[in-house]
Amino acid sequence: MAAEPNNWGRFGPEDQRGTLNLLTGNLVLAGLATARTGQVLSLSMPIRGATSSPAPGTVPHLKGRPLPQHFMSVDGGDYAAGARPVGAGLRMADDALIVTHHGTTTHMDALCHMWTGEELYNGHPAARVRSYGATRCGIEQVGGVVARGVLFDVPRHLGLDHLPADFRIPAELLAEIAVPRAGDVAVIRTGWPAVWERSREEYWSGQPGLSAEAGRWLAERDVSVVAADNAAIGGLNAHQLADEPLDDDLHLILLHRHGIHLIELLWLEELSAAGRTEFVFVAAPLRIEGGTGSPLNPLAIL
Repeated sequence: MAAEPNNWGRFGPEDQRGTLNLLTGNLVLAGLATARTGQVLSLSMPIRGATSSPAPGTVPHLKGRPLPQHFMSVDGGDYAAGARPVGAGLRMADDALIVTHHGTTTHMDALCHMWTGEELYNGHPAARVRSYGATRCGIEQVGGVVARGVLFDVPRHLGLDHLPADFRIPAELLAEIAVPRAGDVAVIRTGWPAVWERSREEYWSGQPGLSAEAGRWLAERDVSVVAADNAAIGGLNAHQLADEPLDDDLHLILLHRHGIHLIELLWLEELSAAGRTEFVFVAAPLRIEGGTGSPLNPLAIL
């Protein structure tokens, strides 16, 4: 059983969606009402895949993770070399993309992504996570997310370009910026992805992120999703690992105990420059049955 407090059983014994259940029609409509100008911003990193170039390594990612691969099964060079057109003068290009999204690109974590003991979120047996995928709490349970997004632009609030690598955001700092309502998507900016262009080694020296206290504060306020521009919501050390004990691990607090989906590796620089604290947040993961997560292109509608 998960440590208390938690949301296990709150939405029924079979629940696999966690706090996404809070996004009723009324809350979705209230979220849509935050749009003012209709400007649409993408909040995702680009996916650059290649098999014979350094392209994948030019996007912020964690060390040691398999980077995206992009294959072309047929392309313009094939026709230049004499390949037969599909029809009378008709040509086409076809490709395949392999993305292992955790730690490599903008993605959403499913509730089956991390757990402790023998149970997933809501008491579902961890043994239901099989070699072919998770038969409980997979990413296909999400559907889509349309809600009010609330930007916690922590470095801007502190007058910084980005937070230091060892900075762990306390709850009281979040409260100074905004207090989310039930069903909101809490979007946390650390500014850390901008460090990538300056120095890969500095980017890999650690990462700022939420403190365990701040994670619990957001969970107490019933946010539907926690999203951030860092790689793990919480902070990381120079070994790309969390320093907190299991009881304070942000993935366990949010995913496992409270059923709050996580979105990582956002690009928030344009949203920060827009100066908007609230906006419409839209995200729809791929319906990968049994997936522990999915690549994502979240949108902010201002």
